Amino acid sequence: MDLVIVESPAKARTIEGYLGGGTRVLASFGHVRDLPASDGSVDPEHDFAMRWEVSADRQKQLKAITDAAKKADRIILATDPDREGEAISWHLAEILRQKKALPPGGMQRITFNAITRDAVKAAMAAPRDIDQPLVDAYLARRALDYLVGFTLSPVLWRKLPGARSAGRVQSVALRLIVEREREIEAFTAREYWSVEARMKGPGGHAFGARLTALSGRKLDKFALPDETTAEAARRVVEEARLSVGAVDVKTAVRNPAPPFTTSTLQQEAARKLGLSAQDTMRAAQKLYEAGHITYMRTDGVAMDPGAISRARDVVMERYGREHVPERPRVYSSRAKNAQEAHEAIRPTDFARTAGALGVSDLEARLYDLIWKRAVASQMASAQLERTTVDFIADDGSAELRATGTVVVFPGFLALYAEGTDDDGDEDGARLPRLAVGDRPAIDRVEKSQHFTQPPPRFTEASLVKRMEELGIGRPSTYASIIQVLKDRDYVVLEQKRFRPQEKGRIVTAFLERYFERYVEYDFTAGLEGQLDDISAGDAEYLAVLRNFWEDFQPRTREVLERSPMEVEQALDEYLAPHLFPPQADGVDPRLCPGCGAGRLSLKVGRYGPFIACSNYPECRFTRQFAGGDQEGPRTLGDDPATGLPVEVKSGRFGRYVQSGDKRSSIPKDVADLDLPLALKLLSLPREVGLHPETGLPIIANLGRYGPYLLHDGKYANLKDTADLFDIGMNAAVVKLAEPKGAARRGKAEPVAVLGQHPESGAEVKVMPGRYGPYVTDGSVNATIPRDREPASLTLDEAVALLAEKAAKGPAGGRKPARKPARKAATAKVAATGKTATKKAPAKKPAEKKPAAKKPAVKKSAAEKAGDA
Repeated sequence: MDLVIVESPAKARTIEGYLGGGTRVLASFGHVRDLPASDGSVDPEHDFAMRWEVSADRQKQLKAITDAAKKADRIILATDPDREGEAISWHLAEILRQKKALPPGGMQRITFNAITRDAVKAAMAAPRDIDQPLVDAYLARRALDYLVGFTLSPVLWRKLPGARSAGRVQSVALRLIVEREREIEAFTAREYWSVEARMKGPGGHAFGARLTALSGRKLDKFALPDETTAEAARRVVEEARLSVGAVDVKTAVRNPAPPFTTSTLQQEAARKLGLSAQDTMRAAQKLYEAGHITYMRTDGVAMDPGAISRARDVVMERYGREHVPERPRVYSSRAKNAQEAHEAIRPTDFARTAGALGVSDLEARLYDLIWKRAVASQMASAQLERTTVDFIADDGSAELRATGTVVVFPGFLALYAEGTDDDGDEDGARLPRLAVGDRPAIDRVEKSQHFTQPPPRFTEASLVKRMEELGIGRPSTYASIIQVLKDRDYVVLEQKRFRPQEKGRIVTAFLERYFERYVEYDFTAGLEGQLDDISAGDAEYLAVLRNFWEDFQPRTREVLERSPMEVEQALDEYLAPHLFPPQADGVDPRLCPGCGAGRLSLKVGRYGPFIACSNYPECRFTRQFAGGDQEGPRTLGDDPATGLPVEVKSGRFGRYVQSGDKRSSIPKDVADLDLPLALKLLSLPREVGLHPETGLPIIANLGRYGPYLLHDGKYANLKDTADLFDIGMNAAVVKLAEPKGAARRGKAEPVAVLGQHPESGAEVKVMPGRYGPYVTDGSVNATIPRDREPASLTLDEAVALLAEKAAKGPAGGRKPARKPARKAATAKVAATGKTATKKAPAKKPAEKKPAAKKPAVKKSAAEKAGDA
């Protein structure tokens, strides 16, 4: 009998069906062991020896594998075809050797890029040994991540209160987000104007032409800096007699994009489907395990020749011969030593569309995206026509230009067009047919005001794209890196764009000041290159570790010796150009606006960084470190009712508005606060009216968790701040009548459906609960750890949580009736000061009762012995 070991139970069931009798397939449920999360797991003093520990939730599965291995004729390690998969196979091989569980036929490794019958059988016919260079690259990466995390994080804890962790790639990704925010804050908008004539050509076809030259002078972007200049230019165009001076028509060809890699799939799923990187990878994993797509962790863009042929057949059937290029398109990866260099992500069967798979809606949408991209990659190029028409005034006073792009032949665009980060359409409008000398009618001439825009904050798609461009990390790790930044509260997603939190900004500043080399983009990319060299067999992993540690350890020791005050002063000096930029009026930017005499400086407290006055405690002026009220207290005007000033201030918990003794926090969804809105906030709580049934008032107010309604002790959350002032009686009554506890009564929708339990076959779901989210298979409920994002839980992790919960058995032996009785008795003893033996005689009427209590006492002692 052959024993085949894969990673997931879903894959195990499918592959066992392909291989038939004489083969047993077991799942390892991912990694079976890892470095313990404690100091000393990697020992640089002993040539970076690593101490591995079998995961507690893998003990049972590992025993099953070991027992089966002892009975097998041969072991086949069939984990995923990437570095992590190679590492899992290596771990399994090491453990089985240690347990002396190797069968007579030995142990071999196979890989397949798709879970199909043909792919699996072909892999079984061509086994190989474990790829040691790939394993070495994994060991080096794991050791580096551990050394950085467990060496640098304690430095942060001691020098920066509130900072949680640092990471080799995580901190560099955070720096990208923080640097973009600095660019946005330093940006000064510049005004400019444009003039456009709205014209009509033959047949009444409307189009626009923009002013490009005035009185023979070419206009650049800022040639019309204000409205006065723009209006003068507009009148010139309005009075001019324009004719077509030149028509330039150029043909262009646009080629389809290659099939998806891990990175491009994450980017496109974010743009077109609004999915996070983690959601994308989780859905892709399920599609892969079900045999619908090829392996989804890949840097390769090539497709199997057979798959290319099938894709071309689909194009022929659906779009005709003109949409099939003469020769198959062959793509190659530009990445150096592309990690997981296998096929691109594609359907395993092009004949199956998303509707025929029987998968969830999310998985179906992702599959449809993968299918379209792969098929489109083998379609004909799109033929475009780009037209430019120049218009000249008879007296030479003005020149205008109109541009348009027309799709002459759609080619691959008939099926798929790649998205952009800003969702912009690069194709202009179609222009009418015009010839030199034509005089189209001018309908109207308009001037428009514009302002230059700062660079946009990163979306998940643009962040992944930028990291890949810089060579930071690997696409297979991007989802987990981004999730860590969210979990650490270093960044927050606002309107699907990353904004750094103050905690993330101060951590980045600290690392830039004291560990500049280790957050440099080139250094991080260079280290990734060294890891690639290891996987290719061109470098020795211990040499890479020694070289890194030789510089990193002394730097860490040096920073640890610095006092927190010294660190604070150094950060104040380092961030001065950003925190205290020169003022246009020449006033000292550090001068305290509160007392007018003190000096502002950066402080780092237990709640994070902030700006404070040197005259504390006499002057208690503070302002936020960044992203808040940068000018200190700001007066919006006077309250007409009291005559007192209405001021915007900053406190420990954010911005607030105050007038006299009245104050109100400023909600996060309020960007531009003016006097009328500030007065509304100060007027809260607001009485909406009296409830028509109870006659009790309905109150609208702002609380810790946002706007809400209150009526007769019952609360209802409101969607946004505007509802506080706009909601009427009818809407308030309906809102209060909504069943708040529906989820607790079994009507809740699952947070995620993870799949079938490998043993029971029951559906495993993540559900919202009264005391937090939990995972269930219908019979066992297991709480999800607080540090874990519920929506990101995998089936393997859920099964492990359920197994751990089931192993513990019913809580406390399921004796709930006894415990309250003992607690009540204890409470009485404590209240009266009498002992339990004195209390017993008070219950003499029935002598059988004391005897009945003895078994309970014995049981309690047994329970105590069991707990010990």
